[in-house]
Formats: sequence, structure tokens, C-alpha cells
Amino acid sequence: MTKGTLAMASSTNSAAPDTLRDIKPPVDIPNVWLWVWIGVAIVAFIALVIGLILYFRMRRKQVPAVPPIPPHIRAKQKLEEALALLAQPKPFCIMVSDTVRSYLEDRFTFHAPERTTEEFLHELQATNLLLPDQKESLGEFLKSCDLVKFARYEPREAELRGLHDSAVRLVEETEPPPLPADAANATRNPQQVSA
Repeated sequence: MTKGTLAMASSTNSAAPDTLRDIKPPVDIPNVWLWVWIGVAIVAFIALVIGLILYFRMRRKQVPAVPPIPPHIRAKQKLEEALALLAQPKPFCIMVSDTVRSYLEDRFTFHAPERTTEEFLHELQATNLLLPDQKESLGEFLKSCDLVKFARYEPREAELRGLHDSAVRLVEETEPPPLPADAANATRNPQQVSA
């Protein structure tokens, strides 16, 4: 056989189906159990998140809401705390007048804390929130407090106690009337009344 025939024979041999071929590389067979465990983990994670959300929603519903302290009670508490500052006229007057202004805002939804005394009293005169003598008393009270806060007036303890008493009197005169006993019990425990 010559070289030409040999080349021809080898080309026909490579095309023949009975010839040997090289080994194919290994084929990765996916691990089905790995995918099953990943799916189970994802489902468990989602169930945990949903469970936590539901748990905290239920817990939030079970916590009883603390009723807000009525404005007149808060004002009386702050006025009582102000007595500790009686030896310091300026901080005392600031606390007492701020307490009265905050009380009026909370009780009557009248914006008092941000206004000057003149603006506040002028606007108050146009309303029917207070009686005329209460408006006059409040005006004198606020002007006396302003003297101490801004004009460096140093009142005696008796004057400071008088300011405190007029603030307490204003709160007591304007606080809402107490609820009747049956209505108060109904708001505390509505299940007993309906039973």
C-alpha cells in the first residue's frame, strides 16, 4: 500500500461507524435531594416569617391601650410639680404659665403656647371658651408671669403662691364635669353593663 492509499483508507476508517471513539467526560447528574431540601428550607423560612408577623399582630391587639390622661389632671400634676420651684421665681412662672397655656390648648383645642400674651389674650376675647371673669383673671395671671419672665421682677413667695392658686382655680373651673357613675362604669367595663 502506498501512502496515498493508506491515507484514503484511514479517512474511510474514521468515518466508519465501527471505529473506536474517545471517552466522553463524565456527566453531572443533579442531586434531586439537594433541590428537595432547598425547597423545604424556603417553604419553612416563609412559614416562619408569616408566623412571626401574625404573632406580633395578635400580641399588639392583646395589649390594652393605656387611656390618655385628661388635660385637667395633667395640668394639676404639673402645677403641683411647679411648687418645687417656688424658691426660683423665673423657672416657677415659666412652668406655671406654660402649664396653663398647654392645658387650654389641650382642653379647648385653642393654640396658646406659640403666641405672645397679647396675641393670645386678643384671640381669646373673640371666643366663648371662657367666661368674662375667667378671661380677665387669665389675662392678669399671664401678665404677672410675663413680668417675672421678661422684666426680671422678683415677687415674694406669697405672690407666687397667689399665681399658683389662680392657675389651679382656672383649671378647676374649666375642667369637664365628671361622668355619672353608670356612664363611668360603662366606659371602664362595657361587658358587665351589657350582660
